[in-house]
Amino acid sequence: MNKLGILMDDRYFDHAIEPHSLENPQRLRGLFPLVQERYKGAFEAVIPREACFEEIEQVHSRFYISQVREHAVKPNPFSYDRDTYLMDQSLATAQLAAGGCLEMADRVMDGSIRNGFALIRPPGHHAEPGRGMGFCVFNNIAITAKYLQAHYQLSRILILDFDIHHGNGTQEVFYDSDKVLFISVHQKGLFPCSGTPTEIGEGPGRGYTINIPVHSFFGDTEYTFLFGKLLNNVVEQYMPQIILVSAGYDGHNNDSISATTLTSQWYHTVTTMLKQCARDICGDRLIYFLEGGYNPESLAESVLATIDSLLAPEQPRVGIFHSKRAQALFHHHPLNEFWTL
Repeated sequence: MNKLGILMDDRYFDHAIEPHSLENPQRLRGLFPLVQERYKGAFEAVIPREACFEEIEQVHSRFYISQVREHAVKPNPFSYDRDTYLMDQSLATAQLAAGGCLEMADRVMDGSIRNGFALIRPPGHHAEPGRGMGFCVFNNIAITAKYLQAHYQLSRILILDFDIHHGNGTQEVFYDSDKVLFISVHQKGLFPCSGTPTEIGEGPGRGYTINIPVHSFFGDTEYTFLFGKLLNNVVEQYMPQIILVSAGYDGHNNDSISATTLTSQWYHTVTTMLKQCARDICGDRLIYFLEGGYNPESLAESVLATIDSLLAPEQPRVGIFHSKRAQALFHHHPLNEFWTL
């Protein structure tokens, strides 16, 4: 059986400033050796390349790329954005993050790895076509989806985002497209204050954007119910050719950036659910892209739980935990107009 591919590279530490931002190399510096030691021989290392500007321009404007280049050499690392710092190595690191994901996509598509996990930074899902924000420089998952469309003629791509923040950048890129189904489950009212249920896409993409903003007290039971309903109904109707996951771990109950109560075990559970879905629908094609997660300890624990699930042999199907509170989110949701729940 083909192995799991894992993308790691110490050059992802080069995007850094002092004093540390919340998004900093320490998020991954302790995780990489844990992965190497725990899974030695059990995964295939994916070696990243830098994405070229032509590939990045499938998502981002030339003007924005020139802004990144211009602000990266300014003395103030926050001259471009109050949250998203830029320094002399930021552009190269962001290109390496995006390019590593493209390399991962090629490996999954040619069958040399079964599925993959891109342990990259800076993250990407907040980066819009014309601007970066929320720690994000280039939108890694959107660039990968565009690459898969151009190079492999895929016309049904699922992007599922479980970061605690809404993936506004990814949504904007595909808002008018029916070739990408974008689903975001995020905490209501957090940055960037978008992702309401009424944001459903426009034109040909109407119905292909699904936002599920959740209450701050939601935890494992509610999330498992929500994802079970989405995977067993909406995703099975869409029949994606590949599943791309914006994997943010900032919904963990030990991450101070959110108020949801997810445990590390939930990330194992949802990965098992997604593996089963990918096996049934799209030939195991499943790629995780690291997004948020700002407590290094809970991030490491949750990433390891994810990899444990990705490497596990076929497991029993995960039941959908009943939750009246989560069910209520579907009752009057606009997606009922487009998908059978």
